[in-house]
Amino acid sequence: MYHIWQTSTVRSKRVITCGYGNIRRILQLPTGRQHRTHLSLPVRYCSANVRTFDAMLSARRAEARRSILVQVSSERSYNELYHYCSQFGTIESSHHYRVDGDAEGDCHYILLEFGSSAETDAAMQSGVFSTERPGVRARSIFLWFRTGPKPKLIAQEEPKRPLALVDGANPIGETELNGLLSSAESIDDQVTILHRLTKLNDVGKRLRFLAVRQLESSLQGMFPQAVAHPFGSSVNGYGRMGCDLDVILDLDSRSGEPPDRNSRLVYHTKSTNPNERTQVQRQLESIGDVLQLFLPGVNSVRRILKARVPIVKYHHEHLDLEIDLTMNNTAGVYMSELLYLFGQLDARVRPLTFCVRRWAQSVGLTNQTPGYWITNFSLTMLVMYFLQQLSRPVLPSINRLIQLSATFSPPNSLHSVTRFGEGQADWAYTFLKNPAIYSSFRSENESTLEQLLTEFFEFYSQFDFNQRAISLNLGSTILKPDHSPIYIVNPLETVLNVSKNVNLEETELFRMQVRNAVWLLEAHGRESGTAPPSSSTEPWGLVSLFGPKQQQRITPQMFFTKRMLNVKDIFDEVPAVDEPTQYRNVTVKNQIAAIQRAAKAEIHKLSTGGSSPRTGMASVEARTTTSIEGTGVKLKRNTKRR
Repeated sequence: MYHIWQTSTVRSKRVITCGYGNIRRILQLPTGRQHRTHLSLPVRYCSANVRTFDAMLSARRAEARRSILVQVSSERSYNELYHYCSQFGTIESSHHYRVDGDAEGDCHYILLEFGSSAETDAAMQSGVFSTERPGVRARSIFLWFRTGPKPKLIAQEEPKRPLALVDGANPIGETELNGLLSSAESIDDQVTILHRLTKLNDVGKRLRFLAVRQLESSLQGMFPQAVAHPFGSSVNGYGRMGCDLDVILDLDSRSGEPPDRNSRLVYHTKSTNPNERTQVQRQLESIGDVLQLFLPGVNSVRRILKARVPIVKYHHEHLDLEIDLTMNNTAGVYMSELLYLFGQLDARVRPLTFCVRRWAQSVGLTNQTPGYWITNFSLTMLVMYFLQQLSRPVLPSINRLIQLSATFSPPNSLHSVTRFGEGQADWAYTFLKNPAIYSSFRSENESTLEQLLTEFFEFYSQFDFNQRAISLNLGSTILKPDHSPIYIVNPLETVLNVSKNVNLEETELFRMQVRNAVWLLEAHGRESGTAPPSSSTEPWGLVSLFGPKQQQRITPQMFFTKRMLNVKDIFDEVPAVDEPTQYRNVTVKNQIAAIQRAAKAEIHKLSTGGSSPRTGMASVEARTTTSIEGTGVKLKRNTKRR
């Protein structure tokens, strides 16, 4: 009988072990309590992984090409699945995760990576379609493991490669994270722990590239050169567990290449709409129909075609992933590569950015829905600029990177260094595509993460957002071109402001929160040489900085003076209190007295001398204009007389 395995197994709770040994395992420190993280750091910081952005993308695409995703009953089905799939080839790695299900239970999945793409194709070709579940018969990398014959009463040998992770896509809970942060020895260790426990792990990256592969393979039958480019937090190194996947679809990745002059056969093509925006909207609408009707696992397709950048949003139920799809927007890919480069130049960039983003989320500065508040991208730009302007910079300016790229370019480089600003493609090939740029800059700044975090809040608590704009290209500030509350120059298109959506209220809120963060770190910090007391429950460091989720959001209106006088009290015959109202300004007192006298005279006039002697008259509408004594204000009012 064909059926999808599901189980109602209760989600297991991980035991919170916040001891020193567990902290040392997370930090990957050597044994011995005499070791101090901030004392053993080298003079020049650099990331151990110097793999370029293109090399990282190629490796992840190759992993996705060799992988399939199988839905199973639970992680206990792995042994049987392993022995069955081993007949198609060598299984290099396997990972388990689950997706929250309905009343019947959660859905469990195992990601299998084979040794070659041919072995993966053999496993997929062995699949069959269900005769009991009607639907579109579309082959894909998403399968499920049905029940087979009862195994013989012979003990099967253990798989040669056990599951690398169980529940690999489940993010760490808030309580467990706070417990681990409280058990750390310093704020420097807390920032490192936060980064390593909340960043997008290997399983999350593999699942996102599976979604990219499914999108490409579904369209390459008609468009052989179609390529889906992932961008954003999923690939730039700043993604956290559960982040969305942003994809740019290019239906013809080789359109810019010159044609072969010797070929006399030319493809027939359909004429396109001269309006490029309209053409993109129509193409995305059609692609959204293909996704919704034919691709397994895709549901909740929403077409947002009237936005500044038209997108198609959909949810993948097998991957538990939200995906945003757009077209012809290469700026996102280049920006992702720039942020990836910054993260590779220094090992402290990403942990510091994670900490600032987490702080902004906890105090209500950022929101998942778009609006007038600051975004994670703008926060990342603020962190990058802060690291550029230090006396000993942690990061160089973009113009400095261009100069270094020209210095370290290979002699036979295919892409020569061009002048910045001639186009996004030239801008990318100026330095991003030069592999030597990843080892061209080494910072001599010896500050720890704790010191950098404190200096970040102090820097922006004193920054002049009213007059100055931030430029990562120059590594300095410039005069603001317009009156936007926060102006951050777009590194790709320097005429744009990446924080143009932020209003004045959110800017003032950011100023107050960074000042409050400085005070919290000073009041609830901990000396670096003091060991954490075992019995202390007082939150300190990042735990006190983030605060509880339900804390009241601070707004600038809380500091405005409330109205001191109620309008209805002006016309009261008897004062509400025995004591007369005290006025700070004599002019205001005289104006209010004049308004009272004029209002009383008008009411007396209407009630005595203005009635009509004629009987049977329903009502007469009269308009009177009165000048209030001592104010120069004329009141026009419509009154009805009986």
